[in-house]
Amino acid sequence: MADSKLFIGITQGDTNSIGWEVILKTFQNPMMTELCTPVIYGSRDAASFYASRIADLQKIQFNICSNASQAKRNHVNLVDTGKVEITPGQITEEGAKQALLALEKACEDLDSKHIAALVTAPICKEAMQKIDFKHTGHTEYFESRYEGRAIMILQSEQMRVALSTIHIPIEEVATAISAESILEQLLALRVTLKKDYGVVEPRIAVLSLNPHCGDGGMIGLQEKQIIEPAIKEAYNQGVFAFGPISADGIFTGGAYKKYDAILAMYHDQGLAPFKAINPFGVNFTSGLEVIRVSPDHGVAFDIAGKGEADETSMRNAVYAAIDIARKRKSFMEWSEHPLEHFEREKGRDVSLKDLTDNTQEEEE
Repeated sequence: MADSKLFIGITQGDTNSIGWEVILKTFQNPMMTELCTPVIYGSRDAASFYASRIADLQKIQFNICSNASQAKRNHVNLVDTGKVEITPGQITEEGAKQALLALEKACEDLDSKHIAALVTAPICKEAMQKIDFKHTGHTEYFESRYEGRAIMILQSEQMRVALSTIHIPIEEVATAISAESILEQLLALRVTLKKDYGVVEPRIAVLSLNPHCGDGGMIGLQEKQIIEPAIKEAYNQGVFAFGPISADGIFTGGAYKKYDAILAMYHDQGLAPFKAINPFGVNFTSGLEVIRVSPDHGVAFDIAGKGEADETSMRNAVYAAIDIARKRKSFMEWSEHPLEHFEREKGRDVSLKDLTDNTQEEEE
């Protein structure tokens, strides 16, 4: 992965979903292999099945390999997960098993650094529970497998929305948030905005939990007792955090444009307006040592196998994975050797030793 064409993994997701349809539509465009070296983890049988269901699909000639170390540049590579019984639109153990098999094979290549980032097609949470998958979704799976505290960020060209709580019942949200957790999330969000997005000093809006920011305590005390103290402490620690702000206010009239990210208190508070404004956004699991991105839609069983699925969000997820991987690499290089990186940005090819020697000469 020394050159600019990064190896990007893509998992098939549930084999009864629209996963393969959006993958095939994305990579039928030969320009995609100019941007990255794709490595798809999934069933060759499933790929053939869904290819036959898509009208006017340009045939993709896969390079079949056992893992990403055998992937070829300028090809669409496939790590074949074997035969599968396909029943489009159905919740089955078979579809879930194939999703997990592809995910685990992809994570092995992430662990060995054969791929720079991973894009995951959607899984069916109900089906995954049939095979004793011990997580409520991809985000929780990655957080349990890798070092760090995962934060779910929905991103588009217009905005970034992070979630304080993710896949929990709405009745548990009020007790799940705390000043400590919000502070931790704001600190982590500042880091990921700098490291993964290249924002010099991020401005973060923090949403209230209750309507009208609690109306001074008349509609709830979480703003005064939890959210405001967390924002103040985050600000004291260098985070440009603002709020609490009512959700109905920030998403209307373009107020969100003032901020580099928004921290919502719960899933639908952030995702419903985000998807209304950005129909083809992507989901980034930030805060971990690995990069995982996904389209922002689900399995769409109602249209699976009909060839109707729109691939825009999947394509945007691949773009985002490439961009985040490059920005993180640049940030790590810059933060490790800032002087050397600065000189190279100015067009001077110098080593860290040269800079050190020059500094010593000036001191002498």
